[in-house]
Amino acid sequence: MVFSPHVIFLDKPITVDPFEEFRPGHVMSCVRRLRKRTKSQELVYQEQCKIVAYENGKRIGLEGDPDLQFLLKGGDLLKVKSRSWRKTRFFRLNDDCKTMWQQTSKTFKSDSGFSLEDIDSVRYGRQTEGLRKYTDLSVEDRCFSIIFKSRRKNVDLIASSKEEAKRWVSGLEKVITGMQNLNRQQNTEHWIYNCMRKADKNADNKMSLKELKHFLRQINIEVDDSYAEMLFKKCDRSQSGTLEGSEIKHFYDLLTYRDEIDVIYAKYASTNGQMSSGDLLDFLQYEQREPVSSEYVQKLIEKYEVDEIAKQNKCMSKDGFLMYMNHEEGSIFNPVHKGIYQDMRQPLNHYFISSSHNTYLMEDQLKGPSSTEAYIKALMKSCRCVELDCWDGANGEPVIYHGHTLTSKVLFKDVIKAIKEYAFKTSQYPVILSLENHCSVEQQKIMAHHLTSILGSALLTQPLGYQMPTTFPGPEELKGRFLIKGKRLNKLDATFNNNTTEDEDSVSEEDEAAELKEAEQKPKEKSSNKIKLAKELSDMVIYCKSVHFSTFEHSRDNHNFYEMASFKESKAMNLAENSATAFIHHNMDKLSRIYPAGSRTDSSNYNPVPLWNAGCQIVALNFQTPCKEMELNQGRFLPNGKCGYMLKPEFQRDPASQFDPKNLSVGPWLQKKTLHVMIISAQQLPKINKDKQKSIVDPLVRVEIYGVPADNASKQTHHIENNGFNPTWNTDFQFTVHVPELALVRFVVEDYDAASHNDLVGLYTLPFTSMQNGYRHVPLLTKRGSLIPSAGLFVHIMALDG
Repeated sequence: MVFSPHVIFLDKPITVDPFEEFRPGHVMSCVRRLRKRTKSQELVYQEQCKIVAYENGKRIGLEGDPDLQFLLKGGDLLKVKSRSWRKTRFFRLNDDCKTMWQQTSKTFKSDSGFSLEDIDSVRYGRQTEGLRKYTDLSVEDRCFSIIFKSRRKNVDLIASSKEEAKRWVSGLEKVITGMQNLNRQQNTEHWIYNCMRKADKNADNKMSLKELKHFLRQINIEVDDSYAEMLFKKCDRSQSGTLEGSEIKHFYDLLTYRDEIDVIYAKYASTNGQMSSGDLLDFLQYEQREPVSSEYVQKLIEKYEVDEIAKQNKCMSKDGFLMYMNHEEGSIFNPVHKGIYQDMRQPLNHYFISSSHNTYLMEDQLKGPSSTEAYIKALMKSCRCVELDCWDGANGEPVIYHGHTLTSKVLFKDVIKAIKEYAFKTSQYPVILSLENHCSVEQQKIMAHHLTSILGSALLTQPLGYQMPTTFPGPEELKGRFLIKGKRLNKLDATFNNNTTEDEDSVSEEDEAAELKEAEQKPKEKSSNKIKLAKELSDMVIYCKSVHFSTFEHSRDNHNFYEMASFKESKAMNLAENSATAFIHHNMDKLSRIYPAGSRTDSSNYNPVPLWNAGCQIVALNFQTPCKEMELNQGRFLPNGKCGYMLKPEFQRDPASQFDPKNLSVGPWLQKKTLHVMIISAQQLPKINKDKQKSIVDPLVRVEIYGVPADNASKQTHHIENNGFNPTWNTDFQFTVHVPELALVRFVVEDYDAASHNDLVGLYTLPFTSMQNGYRHVPLLTKRGSLIPSAGLFVHIMALDG
């Protein structure tokens, strides 16, 4: 189907077969001729690994860097697991510069270690619960920890000196940063190089036929022996029985050739086989639908062209074009939305706010561990509302845990210290501390003391301005501040008219989310209707006073803007389903917090989309659980600098709006789009079953739309057998999207299995309004939201009016 004369449609897979004697339909794309490689494309197949950083297309090597050499040499470190378990272990960076090798308890195993890609951060000092608990302050400057993205336990280490500890930390951070700065093309080279190293069993920098077959399995391709032999003989020009030097580079060229990119480039390269600045402008304006200028085009050439002669002629070569396509300008995600681009001075309740439920839990709701680490992980994902379930603890110190369960306990003051340290590392916008208060008055006073002494001036203890506010301040005004959500003994205007209250008083507990959750867990037990509240804690509640919700009319007539309700999942879903317009108007004036049902003891999550459709701001999810719902949350908050705040559409903020997600009458929300998605190909999909060398992915791609009920849809491609390296589909989908401002688009790649559930390979979710038209690369993430560096989809996107 042709949508525009400017769009290229690949109606069937392109096959380029320069070797006529080869069998037809082979799985690898091959180049018509051996191309002369530019410096930027030189294969990183060297005797020793060279970590590289790139700046404006130029490669800067770290191969002589002393920190890198220190890591490659390695050294002894004291590994700490408890007070009694401390063992010296040898650690070093492997020659691939992507994995760490560590000594095991008894023997030296070649596969013992971990990938640097799995590291979330490296922390200097006693910055984990383990080191604080099991080591003394005297070794503070010799300690460091390796924190992983998954549930893998932290590695807590002690070096022999302060200088050595700092060198480990700085070296690891430097290499990890270098890896993160690689673009898709560079990641591909690095990944293929590592696979080649693994296939080179005898480390002679040559590749035998047996090693070539092993390498093809490493990169997720299954070919028959006869084809592998033909390919090998074609590349073995010296007829030596091994591939080396230029022969390996030839093989690499054949392997990484992107015929779909060639077709696109050839259509516009009308100036001596290259794209002139005018050709590139045509491509960007007509194919990519970008309203750009000639000046912008020239900047792209300066930034990405790797051939100096082409750059002088104001042209873009095929290599430069591929470099451009593999950077953020060629991504499906609009780079304009990468930073803060929304108005951040609207009232706080005009934003969706990334929010966590039972933030302290690392696993399930019944017996899993509670940890400050869970708060750190949530905050580093730009979560802006965290929950603290507070209970009386031993020695007069309040603790946080899931009450009436076997979950472990963590000190309230340790949690506040962790929050203080990490709250604003990824986002400067305000953090809401949602308190579930089960403490006695005495320990509430201790809580108040810890909040004021640890958070200091960052804790908001009075309204902004000099008179009683009538609406919320905006995120911009509250930058770097902490807001307390909880019970308050009196109205907010008491802070201006010097009204006094007793040092403690009773408040109704019937509206607390905490009490509702307890009722779900222990329905036969009755809880008291009143709890004592300390004035010191009460006075800290400014813009987020917890109140009971009865009806929308009651809230409108009796509650101030700063008084907010918490809704359990079932109640909120019912209101969103049957009273959506009223719920939306309620959220135009006030904040609403939604939390998962108490029956979700496995820490599963509910679908947040219907609640966002109803304008709910604080839709709290279990951040510790990788699932579709958390992926949608990550996609919702991907734009706007990943700051944890997304401005709601105008029709969810305008009091005159009558928007109803279920009944889409004519209004400003109705901006009907026809979305065409062509899934063209994928590149370097990871192996799912890494334990089985002969296991090859059979990938399929599914495209899903989440939004108002009329927009929800899902379509998928056929699966391709035994090719995770460069599968090609050229499958076109069409979707109708009525309310694009609320729609999310999700790409899912799965390994097809006829006998059981498909396994996830990778995924990516983004708002409809943050997609770019044209030919785009789609990055892929793991189920926990980490980037798979070398993998991606290549698609064509076209969103048309009507």
